[in-house]
Amino acid sequence: MPISKKILSIVGRTNAKYNLISEGDKILLGLSGGKDSMLLATILAYMKQHAPFTFDFKAVTIDYGRGGEYEYIAQYCNQHKIPYERVRTDIYQILEDHKRKGTIYCSFCSRMRRGTLYTQALKGGFNKLALAHHLDDATESFFMNLIYNGALRSMPPIYRAENGLYVIRPMIFVRERQIIDFIAHNNIYIAPDCNCPINWLPEDKRPKARANTKQMLFELEKQNPLLFKSIQNAFSNLHSNSFCDTRYLDT
Repeated sequence: MPISKKILSIVGRTNAKYNLISEGDKILLGLSGGKDSMLLATILAYMKQHAPFTFDFKAVTIDYGRGGEYEYIAQYCNQHKIPYERVRTDIYQILEDHKRKGTIYCSFCSRMRRGTLYTQALKGGFNKLALAHHLDDATESFFMNLIYNGALRSMPPIYRAENGLYVIRPMIFVRERQIIDFIAHNNIYIAPDCNCPINWLPEDKRPKARANTKQMLFELEKQNPLLFKSIQNAFSNLHSNSFCDTRYLDT
């Protein structure tokens, strides 16, 4: 499965700079079956064959317990010799049992999904968990935190969870449009709703903040084609003492 040299170069430089994957690592990949994680699975399979170091990885899909399309994921992994497991959970029923009128359960669902991945990783002796977030995700997250939560926060390429696992994002500097091109060019099937519980809600019940932020960034990028390049640079060029947090002031 051909991956563009540009994507491989971006991931390779990111890996080298942040030491995301190294000799002897055992990595669990969260594979939802969406475009992002399908590309990351393909990249890890490529790296396993061509990287100058040895590592192991396994892809895991979290089944929310409501049904959905999963067979195409298993078929893709089998075709590309990617170790794979589908883990069935009761996440959807838990969401239904705990939902409240007027609330959006994305963060609750995300925590349960991440918790299941942590459990699988620790149980399987993995030392790292790979997620398929990309630069558009990180940028949207930054602006959502800025606008809606009053915080300067985004997505790091690597961090250590409280349970000792390292969470890595090898595609954090890949653009979403590059991922879309990869999927289209290789004619890879993706389930229409990617089995995400939010897509089972009525349209008027779905969260709008991310969609609004994505549209805002789309309009800004039309005015400044180098917007995302500048934001990527900014993520590595922090001036903490230029804000008002007393922890970082020169006092």
